[in-house]
Amino acid sequence: MEEHSTLQEIIENRIKKMLRFRDRGDEPYKYIFHRSSTIAEARTQFEELEKSNPENAQLGLSAQLAGRIVARREQGKSTFMDIRDESAKIQLFFGENQVGADKYETLKDYDLGDFVGASGKVRRTKRGEITLFVETFQILTKSLRSLPEKYHGLTDIETRYRQRYLDLVANPEVMDIFRKRTQMIEEIRNYLKSRGFLEVETPMLHPIPGGATARPFITHHNAYDTDLYLRIAPELYLKKLIVGGFEKVFELNRCFRNEGVDTKHNPEFTIMEMYEAYQDYIGLMDETEDMLYTVMTKVIGSEEFEYQGLKISLKRPWERIPLYEAIRNYAKIDLENTRDREEAKKIAESIGVEIKPEMGYGKIVDEVMSTKVKPHLINPTFLYDYPVEISPLAKRKRDNPALTERYQLFIGGLEVCNAFSELNDPLDQRERFLEQVKLREAGDEEAQYLDEDFLTALEVGMPPTAGLGIGIDRLAMLCTNSGSIRDVILFPLLRKI
Repeated sequence: MEEHSTLQEIIENRIKKMLRFRDRGDEPYKYIFHRSSTIAEARTQFEELEKSNPENAQLGLSAQLAGRIVARREQGKSTFMDIRDESAKIQLFFGENQVGADKYETLKDYDLGDFVGASGKVRRTKRGEITLFVETFQILTKSLRSLPEKYHGLTDIETRYRQRYLDLVANPEVMDIFRKRTQMIEEIRNYLKSRGFLEVETPMLHPIPGGATARPFITHHNAYDTDLYLRIAPELYLKKLIVGGFEKVFELNRCFRNEGVDTKHNPEFTIMEMYEAYQDYIGLMDETEDMLYTVMTKVIGSEEFEYQGLKISLKRPWERIPLYEAIRNYAKIDLENTRDREEAKKIAESIGVEIKPEMGYGKIVDEVMSTKVKPHLINPTFLYDYPVEISPLAKRKRDNPALTERYQLFIGGLEVCNAFSELNDPLDQRERFLEQVKLREAGDEEAQYLDEDFLTALEVGMPPTAGLGIGIDRLAMLCTNSGSIRDVILFPLLRKI
């Protein structure tokens, strides 16, 4: 029995079975198989036949089905197998009298994990289980490895992430997570396209990493003999399109950041960024709320849901709080009335927030928000009006130039999006970039670079514009009640073993 065998013994034994198929003239790795329907469709068709014509249902519904063998039971000269395709599972019944003694004998060479194609009649057994009573069958693919834990579930987290194919085989409910993720992305696309936004694609390889505060990955292009960076954000290219005359654009694609890995961060992730001319951050905040309410209620099926034990309501309107007010409410300190880095450091450390030497005033404010405020933001909450020091691409607040017209949305303690009225003053933008260069020279590896081409574009002229970035993976975490970003990325990056 396989459960008492080593992996090598299992593989060697299954190879012998595979060769026996070939010796019988039966290729164990078929090129094609014509199904009459999916398993779910066959089950539905049979149930409808039962309702409309019970007598014909007793005779059975002809079907030709295929799937992976996930269970097997012997009973005298009869064999029962469960097979699964992407849609559902069904029981197969093999009787020696029905398929013939010689053909029935070949069943000894079928194992859990093999793909089989079978035709016959779908009927109910005496116990009431919908079953395909097999008349003919054939091997489609011979599996050389046993299924994880005999299909009782793959539970080791590391193995699930490293070998997602085993995770999907052993835990079919994982497929539902990724179906919901796909549905969520399609709903976002549908929402934006219905409102006149054009989906575009911009470069993944950047000569200068820009558009976000993050450490980039670096690579080298041999033909041009030049270093390039995997993009950390599509922002600057998308804004160049606004300069060029497009008024509503969005991109939904990958970004890469060479930063720490935890349950909310993966070096490769998916983002949706949209830019709208003649709009500001207040108008875009309204649009963000409407879009995410529409998308999430469609995907989740309700405006009330649970995320990792937290009860969350999407009922509108969503709360909106100025950043400094939220810090006063939740952290019980006031950082608004100082711009001095050392004073802000002392205030933050007084409530137990660790401040690193390279953190400037703005990052101290952000760190306090992240550690002391964000965990309290369970229902959808917009925080807005951020310090200019940590918002180098956002317009200054029109009545307070120390702040920017920027907001972030939090749900379930997760940052879901970042947005602002876009800075379109090329002189102010140059000064902001120069301040970022000083931070980089002081040791901040996440500070932004000075991008002369982007400044040239702004000098040509960009209309008033608002832009929004949504973390697709975190939104998927919320919509699927997943505790880790790795649960919603099919093949997350893991440490080499």
